[in-house]
Amino acid sequence: MALYLEHFGLNEPPFRITPHTDFFFEGAERGATLEALAYAVLHDEGIVKISGEVGSGKTMLCRMLMERLPAEVATIYLATPSFARDEILQAIADDLELKLSERRTVALRELQEHLISLYGAGRRVVILIDEAHVMPEDTLEQVRLLSNLESSRHKLLQIVLFGQPELDATLAKASLRQLRDRITHGFRMRPLPAAEVAKYLDFRMRAAGYRGPQVFAPRAARLLARASGGLTRRINILADKALLAAFSETGHAVTDRHVKAAIADSEFADSPSRLALRPAALIALAAALGVAAGAGIQWLAYAPPAPFVPAQAAPKPAPVPAPRADHGEALEAELDVQDDADAIAAAEAEAEPPAPLLTQDQRERLRAYATSGQKLLSERLAATRELLERAPDDGYAIELFVTNNPEPERMERFLIRARDMVPLSEVFLIPMGGMPVQRMRVIYGSFQSAKEAAEAERRLPPKYQHAFRTAPRTFAELRKEM
Repeated sequence: MALYLEHFGLNEPPFRITPHTDFFFEGAERGATLEALAYAVLHDEGIVKISGEVGSGKTMLCRMLMERLPAEVATIYLATPSFARDEILQAIADDLELKLSERRTVALRELQEHLISLYGAGRRVVILIDEAHVMPEDTLEQVRLLSNLESSRHKLLQIVLFGQPELDATLAKASLRQLRDRITHGFRMRPLPAAEVAKYLDFRMRAAGYRGPQVFAPRAARLLARASGGLTRRINILADKALLAAFSETGHAVTDRHVKAAIADSEFADSPSRLALRPAALIALAAALGVAAGAGIQWLAYAPPAPFVPAQAAPKPAPVPAPRADHGEALEAELDVQDDADAIAAAEAEAEPPAPLLTQDQRERLRAYATSGQKLLSERLAATRELLERAPDDGYAIELFVTNNPEPERMERFLIRARDMVPLSEVFLIPMGGMPVQRMRVIYGSFQSAKEAAEAERRLPPKYQHAFRTAPRTFAELRKEM
């Protein structure tokens, strides 16, 4: 139990690093991502992939998805995916309370028959695979075979892969092309932007029962955002330590000084301003903050326990030098400089036009392809260039498909047919692969959030929903892949 709960009027610790769905933060598009993910799982027939850095919130999203899915959906959660090829099949069977044959081909058929019976009873099965980036290639190939299980009309299993960015690199291998082609939706868990970190801190405090004014001062939140890189696990670790530092002073506000103390005691915080302290030095840190002896003892109790030494044999602890004053001065200067830089950047953003979002090479590619003589194609390419020049990186479009045969006449015929299906003003074409163009990505619409894109995706003509593997994509990703 955290030492500061009563002091801050909390019902429970606000910054635990274990996933707790009551503390799911819906800001920074996380709520919209959850909705889009739930929709993809319930309405699609392909594999869904979620990637993100360590501590970015993938496991929390997975737990939220399990809660959000309706009761008729049976979820199988695999937290240790380093199974061998046959072991993952047995793990799924164990969750379904199914006894399978030891022969792989027979086991797959038995599993398919069981899934058909569940489907006939109105049940669906979703497999959630956490830490999928550590899966051996043979096991990933087994995942592909599982995704093939189907009745005469429907897929019988929905598979969701959660993994670190290494998963993307693994799936890019030529040997896994068939699995990669079955991934119909991909989501990325990104670090929280600095502006969202203060909201996240306040949300977690209030979810834990706090009812007062904001605890984390603006400068403290900015410093914490920089030190954590926006990763929620690191934010939680630093915020917990910073609250403890404020509690040790009997204060009710967390200042940047408390955050500096937290950074100093965190292994991952390797910034130049970090104080090289360890749990053994926490008493000295408490003294530097003006902590009373009793509070100092409580703080020491919070540190990882040291090996037991009988009282009579305990050596006198060596004096720990107090932190050098210039560390604190450097941190103050860093914050002041950052504040000045933020103000200058804001002024420059107002005074100057934003930097172009397309490179010169990308503009030339759009312009060159637009000279094909095909009227509709030329119009849509010009509209695409205009869209990509103004759409924000965090905006969304719906990817309809990517074709390896982008002949101008063929794309013109597609646009002629598209006029009868959707507003042609919402169809955009992005050339890929240099010049001459080797591939073409076709996207639909421009939306402010993943939620808006998912809602528009549901309104697409049924023919498009069945013929194309539609997926929301950010404009940052679309530009990067041109």
